[in-house]
Amino acid sequence: MELPRATVDRVNGCVLRLRDSPRLGRIVRRRLTVVTYTGRRSGRTFSTPVAYKRRGDTVTIGVQLPDAKAWWRNFTGAGGPISLNLDGADRPGHAVSHRDGKGRVTVTVTLTS
Repeated sequence: MELPRATVDRVNGCVLRLRDSPRLGRIVRRRLTVVTYTGRRSGRTFSTPVAYKRRGDTVTIGVQLPDAKAWWRNFTGAGGPISLNLDGADRPGHAVSHRDGKGRVTVTVTLTS
């Protein structure tokens, strides 16, 4: 199932506005961040909002509907660099994606200095 790009852009825009809102933003940012990465094949820079869980310098992103999304594939194998907006600042890290036996995909990010 692949959604039209315009629909994805519209939904992501709404999510980002909610994340940046003065009233609800602080609550939303506890579980929602923006990841920025460079595509392996295109060399272009992309940013997308994702839900996350953080424990110290490790951030875990569960990819919903992974077969309909491509961004996490940039981090297969040895993984690659990524940036996450956390605590009001962009934090660099190294991301590695993993697909389990049930087809679920998790991206694990180790934050770096």
